[in-house]
Amino acid sequence: MSTQIEKAEAFQSLHNEGTFIMPNFWDPGSALLLQRLGFAALASTSAGFAQTLGRIDGRVSLEEKLAHCAQVAGVTTVPISADFENGFADEPRQAAQNILRVAETGVVGASIEDFSGSGIYDHSLAVERIAACAEAVATLDFPFTLTARCENLIRGVQDLDDATARLVAYEAAGADVLYAPGLASNEQIQALLDAVTKPINVLFVFMPDKPLSEYIELGVRRISLGGALANYAIGATLGAVDQMLATGDFSWALDAAPAKIINQLLG
Repeated sequence: MSTQIEKAEAFQSLHNEGTFIMPNFWDPGSALLLQRLGFAALASTSAGFAQTLGRIDGRVSLEEKLAHCAQVAGVTTVPISADFENGFADEPRQAAQNILRVAETGVVGASIEDFSGSGIYDHSLAVERIAACAEAVATLDFPFTLTARCENLIRGVQDLDDATARLVAYEAAGADVLYAPGLASNEQIQALLDAVTKPINVLFVFMPDKPLSEYIELGVRRISLGGALANYAIGATLGAVDQMLATGDFSWALDAAPAKIINQLLG
């Protein structure tokens, strides 16, 4: 797989063929590792990427995001979807122009969320933003997958009805995939599935004990990991540091991946 059109078509097909896991990379090396371990599509994580720059989520510029996407798309051969935050703009037309810019980096999909960085957008403005982005990507010469992301459930608004109503409206506005991070039960997932016809993405971290088989049975098409893998790597580092500083114990290194394996995956 080499061309952007081929990647885009493959990404669309994944959403029609069953349930797939789309892990989130945080830099080119992690993206290449995940590809070579067998994942058919990957996504970026805004939090994980920000951490590589020594920042917290939401503190990355548009230009930095575009460079990151281009770098990863350049070293991988599988479809890439960008965590494009709020499109780096409040105004619908500017968000639409920015999503065309990220499409130029080689990615074949992106998510646009309804959180400005300080609050949830008004319903009508949020819908206008998705409609503008959908109209923009429809002008591309390949099928770009637009994911509309409702942030209510992780931004202090525990209102599933409102989240569902927003995603229904985003679907009508042209979104290809619907995403409400924060879904925390089979009942919540089913309620959303009953309300929309487009594929939904579920972030697993709110139900970490749920096996893949349950998502398949429910009919969830896509499962993403968010910043979980990046945070897992940081967690392992924190544990190793604690062992060294607290007890002088270096045995954590026994659990490290052998350099030979890493070199085989990246070579």
